[in-house]
Order: sequence, then structure tokens, then C-alpha cells
Amino acid sequence: MDSLDQSHDENLTDVTSLWHRYLAHKNIDLRNQLAEHYLPLVKLVAGRLAISLPAHVDRDDLLSSGFFGLLDAIDRYDMERKNKFETYAGVRIRGAMLDYLRSKDWIPVAVRQKIRRYEQAVYELETRLGHTATDEELAEELGLTIGELQKLESQVSVATIIPLDDYLRTDTPASQEDGPSEQVEKSELRSILAAAIERLPEKEKKVVALYYYEELTLKEISMILHLSEARISQLHTKAVFRLRGYLSRMKANLV
Repeated sequence: MDSLDQSHDENLTDVTSLWHRYLAHKNIDLRNQLAEHYLPLVKLVAGRLAISLPAHVDRDDLLSSGFFGLLDAIDRYDMERKNKFETYAGVRIRGAMLDYLRSKDWIPVAVRQKIRRYEQAVYELETRLGHTATDEELAEELGLTIGELQKLESQVSVATIIPLDDYLRTDTPASQEDGPSEQVEKSELRSILAAAIERLPEKEKKVVALYYYEELTLKEISMILHLSEARISQLHTKAVFRLRGYLSRMKANLV
């Protein structure tokens, strides 16, 4: 065993020991040591959420809310369930950050109106066409030039900060708070979304796969696909709205 492997194993042993001591005594100092160990997870989640955040959202406040989500995860974690803590905590950290964003009502009214207009146009156009709309078709539907459409997509990208994240991660176990019916519903939704992803244009499909399954950042994806970060963000926005539209059509057909 080389020194790196030995160091990794020792670190895992230390963390496991720390967990057992904390769960036995519920000591605040031990909890804080655990929180310090997992602090990079808060920064990772914040970094992934920040791809679409407007400049006026305070990143420090986002990190602070995520830290409280981490503390909540440590308090609620049940080692007996055998769920990986990082996965469980990631969901709670992200949830705390989204709660913070919702409480701030951070999307301006004018942008909300553009989001509704764009989402409705995608839904109606693709329902009518029966296939994914091209930029040209969507621009015509909205009465815009291609340049104006791209500017609009840049503005509405803030809506993808609360996308379909929790359902697109097929390796994420059901939440510890989910009941049997909720677990079945999430499983069915994942199946529906898997079919929807297959219908996406090739570049959008790649962005979804790399962002949600490989958990790469937009910068990393831009390097892999040899496209600008702005273009990757645009493809991500398009994919999320197409998937939302597909879900809306599926829901309408079931009613």
C-alpha cells in the first residue's frame, strides 16, 4: 500500500470514529469537527447552484444557509440505514440553499414574466410539432430574431437554478423522510425523465449527462465539448425547459 492509500484509509477511520463518538454523546464540539470535515461539500453544492445565479445574490449568505443545512444533516443522519452521508447531506444542503433563495424572492417580476412566456412557447410549440423545436422555430414562435432569442435564454436561465436535479440523479437514494408512495412516484418520474432525455438534441443530451450524472461544472463541460461556458449554459437552459414541457405534456395526458 502506498502512502496516499494509507493516508486515505486513516482519514476514513478517523471520520468513522468521530461519527461513532458524536452519535454516542451528541457533543457540540464533535459535531463541529464533523461539520469542518464536510465543509468542502457545502462549497461544492454552492458552486453547482451558482451557475445561474444573478450577481445580486450574496454567495456568503448562500454558503451560510448551506452550512446550517449541513448541521441539520449531521443531526438527522442515521448510520444504520447505510446511506452514504455525502449523498444525504448534499440533498439537505441544497434544500437549505433553495429555501434561502425562495425566501428572498430573488427573481425580478419582469424576468418571471419572460420565464412564463418562454416556457409556454416551448410547451405549445413542441406539443404542436411533435418534436424538439429548433432555434429558428422557437424564435419565430416568439416573434424574435435568433440574437434576441439567445438574449432571452440568458435571462431566463435563472429559472434553472431550481431545475429537475433531484429526479435526474438516478444514483441518489430515496430521502430518509420519503414514504413508500413518494418513493414510487420519484422512481416513476425518473423513468419518464430518462425517456425525455433520450428525445433531447444530441448536444443538450450531453450537457444533461455531464452535469447531472457526471456532476461536472459548466466550465468543465465547456472544455470537453469545446464550447463557451455561455453556450453550455444556454444548452442547459434549453434542456431543462424541454424536460419541463415534456413532463407537463405527460401530466396533461394522464388527467
